[in-house]
Amino acid sequence: MPDLLLELFSEEIPARLQRRAAEDLRKAVTTALVDAGLVYEGAKAFVTPRRLALTVSGIPPRSPDTHEDKKGPKVGAPQPAIDGFLRSAGLSSIEQAKVESDPKKGEFYVAHIHKPGAEAATILSGLLPRVIADFPWAKSMRWGSGSTSWVRPLRAITATFGTDNDEPIVIPFEAAGVGSGQTTYGHRFLAPGAIRIRRFEDYLMGLERAKVVLDLDRRKDIIRSDAEHLAFARGLSVIGDEGLLEEVAGLVEWPVVMMGAFDPAFLELPEEVIIATIRANQKCFCLRDGAGRLAPYFIITANTVAIDGGAAIIAGNERVIRARLSDAKFFYEGDLATPLEHGLPKLEDTVFHAKLGTQFARVERLVKMAGQIAPQVGADPERAKRAAMLAKADLTTGMVGEFPELQGLMGRYYALAQGEPADIANAIEQHYKPLGPTDEVPTDPVAIAVALADKLDLLTEFWRINEKPTGSRDPFALRRAALGVIRIITENGLRFPLLVEPDLLAFFHDRLKVSLRDAGARHDLIDAVLSPDSNDMLQITQRAEALSSLLSSPDGTNLLAGYRRAANILAAEEKKFSLTYDGEVKPELLQLPEETALAAAVTTVQPAVAARVAEDDFTGAMGDLAALRAPVDAFFEAVLVNDPDPATRINRLNLLGRLRQTMHLVADFSKISG
Repeated sequence: MPDLLLELFSEEIPARLQRRAAEDLRKAVTTALVDAGLVYEGAKAFVTPRRLALTVSGIPPRSPDTHEDKKGPKVGAPQPAIDGFLRSAGLSSIEQAKVESDPKKGEFYVAHIHKPGAEAATILSGLLPRVIADFPWAKSMRWGSGSTSWVRPLRAITATFGTDNDEPIVIPFEAAGVGSGQTTYGHRFLAPGAIRIRRFEDYLMGLERAKVVLDLDRRKDIIRSDAEHLAFARGLSVIGDEGLLEEVAGLVEWPVVMMGAFDPAFLELPEEVIIATIRANQKCFCLRDGAGRLAPYFIITANTVAIDGGAAIIAGNERVIRARLSDAKFFYEGDLATPLEHGLPKLEDTVFHAKLGTQFARVERLVKMAGQIAPQVGADPERAKRAAMLAKADLTTGMVGEFPELQGLMGRYYALAQGEPADIANAIEQHYKPLGPTDEVPTDPVAIAVALADKLDLLTEFWRINEKPTGSRDPFALRRAALGVIRIITENGLRFPLLVEPDLLAFFHDRLKVSLRDAGARHDLIDAVLSPDSNDMLQITQRAEALSSLLSSPDGTNLLAGYRRAANILAAEEKKFSLTYDGEVKPELLQLPEETALAAAVTTVQPAVAARVAEDDFTGAMGDLAALRAPVDAFFEAVLVNDPDPATRINRLNLLGRLRQTMHLVADFSKISG
């Protein structure tokens, strides 16, 4: 069957948009093909800085004919209903519809619609311009006098369609004033000439000959491998940076890796400053020596094969990096000369949020809150308050002004330089953490106190002014803050009840559910251990884990079955008589050994479970509950709950009620599915 090759050749596509664009193109074209009745065999998209390409294999040469019976209104229906039916069915007269009869609904109209298939090339010539016109670029532009928006001006379109054995045809269409054809172009500098292509195989080979590596992941592999080999030859290793590698691979079509050097005197700067400077300004990778220390070298990725072996490119990068590191050194030394506290008054000039005041006001809140939290997490209150006071001071430094991503880290360097204790300096850096699901969580008590204060202040204040996350909008990263609070509490094993308003507590519940589900927990087990006023994240997590462990055992599975049987009987009887069977179980009314055994077991287990729960020993509580399995099984085997004698019946229902109460001490088993 024929294959499609589509290439949209343009000016430089920003690296950050490339991978998403390739996936969007694949989805848009393949979805449109399926909607048109063309089921394909496979599709793969590619992207370079100057081209977005797609190959779709195994497309049928034409779409199949279709038949549809469209049911219309009753015979004798009002004319507007008849007219609507004719329009929707594509009929010009009601006489073209047939009348069918239904025993219940009477006679009604039916249109037998036959849609002949169409040539795939014809379908493609219609759908490809629509895909281009509707393409979801995050940012796009218009050029010339045209009205089409694209990420950058389109220069050529290739669209061929055909089998391996035949000469492919060009799918005829036009977009942004550019007509489709079968001509593309090679590397901008190394092979800029036109290339005539027929299908994907010769397209790929033609681009390789013209110094273009089409596959983004292959360009990444080339850069990674060449950089590692270059570094290894000097006894060095490359500092991994997947984000930078993705960006650099999106800047080149023919990657050429080189190594440059900078003055070792700059190594007196914090290594994070050097790495940030070289990364931000020149998109270069830094290196470490054999002892793990930052080395005075960097890796450059060029987009050309230089005739001088890259000497001019290396010299140019070294010149720029020298200037940027000199700037960084100037900022660093200037910041060191000023105590951190001296930056605090400047925070009064920085608005944190129009409704929440300045950064200085926020610092005052953090100091108060950190002092309150400290005793609960084992931190010294005065040290927590000191760390909270200095936590935002580095925002006024020259270095953080130049590299905002270094906030917190520079605060730690400056705090240590002015003689602050290590735990306070550490808290200044770590109070922003964790910044994501893989980021480290603060573990030192002072850092924990300040990190919790920072995030809880953010959440409670935005809740107070009613600026909460909505749908996909979360401009102040409140979801991340809530997840950070949950991770700090649970990963440090803290008993830290969240004393917040109910709506914010529900927000924490939602984030905890997401977190636990991502970790593999069952949603129904989380619901079973969660109530609207549950404010202890650690306790919820431990209960869910213990419940999961219980239900994965045969005792737990059978006990759950027994619970459901008891709950169903109680629900039916309570609904029938509008009663709740939670009364006393009278020993003198117990007649059979099995009900006596169950009553004894519940009497023993209930206080034991309550004591375990009070001590947060949920695994032990679940183990105690498991002991009920045998007497519950025996009870339902031998005992008729709805005994003809009302007193016996009520006593047995109260016994089942006590069983339910006992199990609800650790979880609401009625919410467990399966």
